[in-house]
Amino acid sequence: MANSTVRRSVNRDRRRAGQEKSKSLPLITRRFAAWTVEVSLIITSAVVPFGLGVYTQARTEGTQPINPVLAIAEDAITTTLALPPSNRPQQVAPLTNWLWTGALVAPIILSSWQLYLLAKTGSTLPKRWFGVRVVTAAGNPAGMRRILLREVVGAWGVPLLVAYILWHFSSTFPSLGMLAGFSLLTLLGEGISARFNRYRRCWHDLLAGTYVVDANRSYAALLGNLRPATSPLISQYAPYAAHPVSPTVTMATAVLPRKRQKPDWWRWMRRNPGFVILFITLSSMAAVLGTLVGTQVYIQTQANQRQLRQQNSQQFLELVQKLSDNAPTTVEERRKAITALGTINDPQALQMLVDLLGQETDPLLLDTIQQTIASTGLRVIPHLRRSNQSIANALDYVRYSSKPEELTLHQQRLEATQRAIANLLSIYSGHLNGVDLSRTILGENLTDSALPFALFLDNVNLSGIQLRGANLNQGSLRGTQWRSVGEDRRWNTADDRIADLSDAQLKAANLTEANLSRIAMHGANLTHAILNRANLAGTNLMGANLSSTQIVGANLQDVVLENASLTGTDLAAADLSRANLRAARLGRASALGTQLQYANATASDWRGADLSGADLSHANLKDADLSDSRLSGVSFRNAQLQNTNLRNADLRKADLRGAQLVQTDMQGAILFKSPSPDQFIQAPPEAMLSAIIEGVDFSNAKNLDAKQLAYICTQGGRHPRCP
Repeated sequence: MANSTVRRSVNRDRRRAGQEKSKSLPLITRRFAAWTVEVSLIITSAVVPFGLGVYTQARTEGTQPINPVLAIAEDAITTTLALPPSNRPQQVAPLTNWLWTGALVAPIILSSWQLYLLAKTGSTLPKRWFGVRVVTAAGNPAGMRRILLREVVGAWGVPLLVAYILWHFSSTFPSLGMLAGFSLLTLLGEGISARFNRYRRCWHDLLAGTYVVDANRSYAALLGNLRPATSPLISQYAPYAAHPVSPTVTMATAVLPRKRQKPDWWRWMRRNPGFVILFITLSSMAAVLGTLVGTQVYIQTQANQRQLRQQNSQQFLELVQKLSDNAPTTVEERRKAITALGTINDPQALQMLVDLLGQETDPLLLDTIQQTIASTGLRVIPHLRRSNQSIANALDYVRYSSKPEELTLHQQRLEATQRAIANLLSIYSGHLNGVDLSRTILGENLTDSALPFALFLDNVNLSGIQLRGANLNQGSLRGTQWRSVGEDRRWNTADDRIADLSDAQLKAANLTEANLSRIAMHGANLTHAILNRANLAGTNLMGANLSSTQIVGANLQDVVLENASLTGTDLAAADLSRANLRAARLGRASALGTQLQYANATASDWRGADLSGADLSHANLKDADLSDSRLSGVSFRNAQLQNTNLRNADLRKADLRGAQLVQTDMQGAILFKSPSPDQFIQAPPEAMLSAIIEGVDFSNAKNLDAKQLAYICTQGGRHPRCP
């Protein structure tokens, strides 16, 4: 019992000695240490729950939509920091939602708590640990108003705002590293400003009228330098004495209070009544005159708008009468009426043009309608989209009817809207940002028309267009641009014009050499499409169907193909470095010479695939199925092959050095070429097409047969059964 008491006393003495040692350091050193601890606590409160959320999300299937607060916060951060739009998961695990919400809320709560302590006591917990206190000229805590001015405006707001402006308008934008550098320089500059002050006060202390003092010493306020806080006996601008005041000494200081003269406006008005009356009269006249003029301008503007609407309506009715079926008008008069209809600034006129497009059968009038619609610009797109969707729904209804003429009529009307939309997209190439054609039918239709519609948009700039759920089947989209820079003229920033092809139908579409980088294509159907030499770097293809697709020589760096189907896809010479292929299905795919360094192919299915000559170094192939696949000449250097299925895989000439073979199924795997039974002279295995396994640890691999073990032992591999 005595020993435990002595031990506690010793520990208490050690802690007290450590605190006294830290508080014996110079005040400026303790200030910096306290600031560092405060910032570290706030950063840790955000990083720890965020990291746990990422860890949980990677190992748990998402079952609920992301928190709307998190989505709003991410959009705000993305816009402020000019970050490229990220591939945010649509579904997350419930625990991930809570952890990420905590990562957003915890720093706010911790910062608010520190500010409250600083305002009420003069010290946060880190400042208390290091013996630092923030007070006013009277030696009292600063209060919330001064602390907010000191911290939010002076210490952080202005320096970070200056750093942001310098970064945003410099050539280093949008580099986040340079933003961090500018921020560090401005924060250090604001802190170094204390070196130029007699009393070592930083700019934020001068702004808020506060002082940073040693919490373990008592100070007397001298005359002439500090601002009065609560005591009327402290003269303005009295600094703290640099020496401690002895507790045994009683100090008496008599200071006459200095009264601050406030302007007496009432007395001035009584002395100058003429000026007051003149000011009131002029102000009243100006107010009355301004009200009359503003009212008259408003009334006249409304009258002009009503008159213009009336004229447009009257002109619209006259043109409708000329274009009616019973009107005795010639073809030339109808053409003039259609052209005039396009000049009317009225939504009814645009809708009338779209209706005529689906009803007219005369080729000459159809050509006039097409030209008129093109001249109206992109404002007719919503009307064309609604008409296209309505006709497509009607076509699905009558497709199996017994009236072929009705089916043909609906097909012709649908093709008319398709041609009009395609014509507008070609004319306004590069100016389609925000144009919404979601769920529009632009793909080929089975029709008996002499000139069936075929979507042809080669080399068109479609950046920023919205085509969610649209049908672009069999369209020719060679060399199309689906992403471009925004108003800041810089790549990979928040205002980039990025198209949306999520859930779109692109079956048998030709996208050769198209730029699809970083656009949204999750859930898209690209079966039998051609994507040779296309740029798909960073594209979100989660859950997409790319079966039997040609992607030869394409750039797929950092692409997201999680849960995607690539069965029978040709990926020869494609670059999938750092690609996300988690749970992707690549059975019977051809990946000859494909680059897959650092790819995440966890739980992916490669059964029967041909990866000859591919580079899978540093790839993550945990729980992947590579059975019956051709892996000749594949580089598995430093790859993770834990619990990977390599049954009956051809591993001749494969490089397995550095690979992690834990619970890897090697049953029937071919490591070397077996000589033919009738060969008289047998060559040694090292001269054959054999796997490179020198130094590879097969101790935890499973289902190794006798021939495989013999080859492993003779070629420098490691196994407990090797001599």
